Amino acid sequence: MASILIIEDNPTNMGLMAYLLKAFGHLVLEAVDGELGLAIAQQEALDLVLCDLQMPGMDGYEVARRIKLDARLKVIPLVAVTAYAMVGDRDKVLAAGFDGYIPKPINPELFVGEVDAYLPLDKRSNASHTPNPENHAP
Repeated sequence: MASILIIEDNPTNMGLMAYLLKAFGHLVLEAVDGELGLAIAQQEALDLVLCDLQMPGMDGYEVARRIKLDARLKVIPLVAVTAYAMVGDRDKVLAAGFDGYIPKPINPELFVGEVDAYLPLDKRSNASHTPNPENHAP
């Protein structure tokens, strides 16, 4: 089980991501904006931060900048979950300090496995190890 912070201003996206991660046994903390997300990151022991890019106030790029400037926080994997999926957006996200990128809309069947890829083996859910019968044609 991992402790995962989701920073997302859209309630529907937040609800879906939190539901999926909790269903696979992860502890989920939620922040509706960058300021709250940064405050939670500074107070909690986290294994991963998932962060939207486009938020009012402090956007995801500023969250990334501040996390990577903090010696204690910069070791926590930081993954952008964003609708920005144009050519070059992934490179821009990684250059901004994010460790990874998951495009929106998220695929509920793949999301937990995608998140698990950024966690240490002992913190991953069983989603990474459960074969999906749809992926194995007879």
